[in-house]
Amino acid sequence: MVFKVLRDEIDGAIARDPAARSRLEVLLFYPSVHAILCYRAANALWRRGLRMLARGLSQFARFTTGIEIHPGAKIGQRLFIDHGMGLVIGETAEIGDDVTLYHDVTLGGVAPAVNARAQVDVKRHPTVRDGAIIGSGAQILGPIVVGAGASVGANAVVVKNVPAGATVVGNPARVVERRQPEAEGPAERSFRAYGTPTDDLPDPVARALDGLLDQVETLKARVAALEADRSRSMSSSPIEGEDAESDGRDEIGRQSN
Repeated sequence: MVFKVLRDEIDGAIARDPAARSRLEVLLFYPSVHAILCYRAANALWRRGLRMLARGLSQFARFTTGIEIHPGAKIGQRLFIDHGMGLVIGETAEIGDDVTLYHDVTLGGVAPAVNARAQVDVKRHPTVRDGAIIGSGAQILGPIVVGAGASVGANAVVVKNVPAGATVVGNPARVVERRQPEAEGPAERSFRAYGTPTDDLPDPVARALDGLLDQVETLKARVAALEADRSRSMSSSPIEGEDAESDGRDEIGRQSN
């Protein structure tokens, strides 16, 4: 069982990192694997009530790898942490299978510092579903859900749920693309490095502004047409008045005759 878990972690790193050339290289030199193995042991101690020892092991892993994973977090299989320095995973965070995290990612809580005792064992940290990719520097804050197959771009600040298959970028994070991960198998699902789209995706704010500009241009054209109609009606009014006056004089002349 232990060897199967170890093999899965190593194979997950090889599958998502082209720099990994052998299982031995990954086992010896990848801090992601070291941190996750320490987490597995610390989590086992945590669940057995040996929490001081579990915290000590997690702090040892933090010191040696730069990756801080609370032993109370729930992590699925084949988690890959690319580079990893500065990454923080909070106590009540939950991570599914085949998730990719980059360095400086925070899965943090937003509970206030006051009355901390009332927040013990309360869900305060994010849930990241299977196959999600979290880019470097991204901050996922609060008990929110990042859906399966979603991508969070580098340096995004996410404080709301991310739909499955969506790509979010920015501060605050906004959806710039939606995919249907359930329609794709693992082999067909495209991997997006750093969770950041590199193709020409429009910014949602710019898209909204373009829509407003189109409406303004339409309204300007309509106003111009209305003003032109009004000008034509005003210019034709005196002529109509003169015609009416001339008709009146003619009628008087006919009556006098």
